[in-house]
This record gives sequence, structure tokens and C-alpha cells, in this order.
Amino acid sequence: MRIENSFIPVRGVGEATERKLWQQGITHWDEFEQSAVGETTGSRIESFIGTARSHLDANDARFFDDAFPSKHQWRLYENFEDDACFFDIETTGLSQSNDDVTTVSVHRGDTTRTFVNDASPVVGEPLTRERIEETIGSAPLLVTFNGKRFDVPFLETALDISIDAPHIDLMYPCRQLDLTGGLKRIEKTVGIDRDEPDITGRDAVRLWRNYERGDADALTTLVSYNRDDTVNLRRLMDHVAGTLHDDVFASVCQR
Repeated sequence: MRIENSFIPVRGVGEATERKLWQQGITHWDEFEQSAVGETTGSRIESFIGTARSHLDANDARFFDDAFPSKHQWRLYENFEDDACFFDIETTGLSQSNDDVTTVSVHRGDTTRTFVNDASPVVGEPLTRERIEETIGSAPLLVTFNGKRFDVPFLETALDISIDAPHIDLMYPCRQLDLTGGLKRIEKTVGIDRDEPDITGRDAVRLWRNYERGDADALTTLVSYNRDDTVNLRRLMDHVAGTLHDDVFASVCQR
């Protein structure tokens, strides 16, 4: 589902009004006619479309992130998926003030990069503020799982940076589909496989400690696990966006 199929960002347009428009065959901004709704709402929709087109042409995801209700921010994905940034971090614990980031994997386009909290890691690149700002900070759209509560604030604290890009936290649209639990459990539910299926977050801490004691293979395994997390986020986002498209939009249009 694309942004141009949506009317819900407009003040006074809720889910019921949007569905009525779709049921009338008005499934895209190009098809909108003011007569389909009342004069006031119609004027607001026309004004929004006029403004939104220029922001879409400018690849301005921030405008739409602010405009869409949080429940419907997943709709930004199809428009910005080619340059979206999928990322996941591993840490030594859950405390932003007492624990450290160990690895950060970033999947963007066809490239996956892993940054390691070591000046000369045996695998991956050194984790620095500049590299994270270059990869994550420059993205038009971020995709994480539980990243709004964990990954983003942890990285901001660890590297003293601000990450303010539009952000789809997959944990929430997954809940709309009754997909609950952690990322690994949800992956299994929707049929996403892993190269390292038996590794957990607790194992990630143990692997880092083993690397600190000189076990280079432990870092290789940790990086592989972290990269799987990140690459699989794209697969999960594709699944979630496609399923919500069918449930929210396509099913209404077919009726």
C-alpha cells in the first residue's frame, strides 16, 4: 500500500471515511473528487493532496511520518523501501547507563554492514559515531523491532548522538496482526528461517565476553547472528506490509 492510496492523514478523515472512499472506487489521490465527501472535508483532502505531492516528490518521509497516525505509519514503507535502513544492535545488558553496545548491523539497499565496538575487530568495521551517523542518520526511514524503546535510545546514549529519522518499529504493526512475542518467535510464526536458529540475546552477551577473552570465532558467530536479525527485519517488514495491505486496503477495494 502506498502513501497515495491514503486519505487518513487529513483532519476529519477516520478509518470509516477512508474505507467509504475506497469502496466508491476512490483508491488513489488522482481519483479524488470533492463531491465524494462533504464540502469541508473535501476541501481539506484537496489541500492535503496538493501539499503532500510536493513532499512526496522531494522524498520527504518526515512530512508523512508526522502526518500519519502512528497505527498507520507502516504505509510509508512501500514508498521508501528502496532506501530504508533496517538495523539492530547487540549489547552487554539492558542498562543504557551501565552496559555497552557491542555490535550494530545495518541493512540498506543490497548492503549489510556490521560495526563492532573494537578499534580493530577481526570481522566487521569499528563502531564509531561518524559511521552510525553516515548509515543510520542519513536514512529517510528506519525499520527496527522494539527499536523505539531499546535500540535507538541505547545508541543515542552510547555514542552521544541524536537519531531522529522517521521510524517504523515493527513490534507495533506485528501486534495489529496478532503477532506477539519476541522477534525470533514471530519469525518462526511467519516462516522466516535463520542460519543460527538456536542463538538468543543472552548467548550474544556470552559470545562478546568470549571474544574479549580472545576467541575470534565467537565474534564471527555474534556478527552472523546480528546480521541475521537485521536482514530478517526486511523480510518481516515485507510480510507485515503485504498482509496489512491485504487486510486494510485490498479487501475493501475488492468488496
